[in-house]
Amino acid sequence: MLERLVSSWGYEPVACADGDEAWRALQEKDAPVLAILDWEMPGMSGIEICRMLRQAAAEPYVYVILLTANDQEKAVIEGLTAGADDYLRKPFNQQELEARLRAGRRITDLQAELVAAREAQRTLAAHDALTGLWNRGAIFDLCAREHARARREERPLSVVMVDLDHFKKVNDTWGHPVGDRVLIETARRLGSGIRSYDAVGRYGGEEFLVILPGSGRDAAVARADQLRLSVGSRPVTVGGHDLTVTASMGVAASLPAGTLDLEGLLRAADEALYRAKNEGRNRVCSS
Repeated sequence: MLERLVSSWGYEPVACADGDEAWRALQEKDAPVLAILDWEMPGMSGIEICRMLRQAAAEPYVYVILLTANDQEKAVIEGLTAGADDYLRKPFNQQELEARLRAGRRITDLQAELVAAREAQRTLAAHDALTGLWNRGAIFDLCAREHARARREERPLSVVMVDLDHFKKVNDTWGHPVGDRVLIETARRLGSGIRSYDAVGRYGGEEFLVILPGSGRDAAVARADQLRLSVGSRPVTVGGHDLTVTASMGVAASLPAGTLDLEGLLRAADEALYRAKNEGRNRVCSS
């Protein structure tokens, strides 16, 4: 009866035969965010499920309406204290249940909006506003985690420092808006040239950092050269002007035993980049 009633109001209910089944349903990936739980169910009781939900503190938040035949004030307080958001005494009035479900839905909708807004803020905080790549702080954190994992698993890790050649001249000649377009296109080309488990971020003005987990020096040099060719493969067209863009790259590898600490790894890549620029630019050098 309850399932048909809720369906008639436009919801898609998941009916459960007992408390254990209800608890399992609430652990699914796309679990309901509104739950009508009977206090006294076979298996786990509604109040037990409330307590476990609140102890888990999982997201998204599950709004719980507790059904109970016990109309004593003490029982109501116990249910709300256990984590129920609302309660309804049995036998219930259908219109009242519908109204309470609407109130719960307003709250879960607001919760979903807050979660989405928080995720958007988190994304903005970790990404470069211009290029959409990881920003300096985020790519450094990723590098630190990958370095720790490489040492733990005794696997190689390589990094590539990328610097656009003569970028100051682009800004001075064409202006910063054109320079921004060059950075955006370079970021796109770098991002499309890496594997799904690699990472690239904007490390500074015209500098980028590429992380290559599982790659030794030779493989990283080959990958960096592919990226270099991708960056300079064709001009960047801005405002009817074709701008030739090239990049210098420095590669450093941490051996499986992790002989280079994180600071040393990044410093070695930076030194290799410096050598690439000194040797004529538009090339890859390794430490």
